[in-house]
Amino acid sequence: MTRDIREVVREEPLMRSRLLDLLGDGPMTVPDLAAAGGLPAEEVMVWVMGMRRYGYVSVEKEPTDEGYFRYAALSRP
Repeated sequence: MTRDIREVVREEPLMRSRLLDLLGDGPMTVPDLAAAGGLPAEEVMVWVMGMRRYGYVSVEKEPTDEGYFRYAALSRP
């Protein structure tokens, strides 16, 4: 990772809506999200893990053929 991890983590609330918008069309892998958003994959992974921890996304049980998991946006009250 080229940036300090603390800086990346601090940006999660700012990136949340952007990533959730990308997931609006259906589940995506971290590399797919990174490509669609023009974002570094290693930073997307940090943001998605935070979003998963706090209930913004869920992970599908089975990985893709490439070994990546797909993440889906969850409805929040």
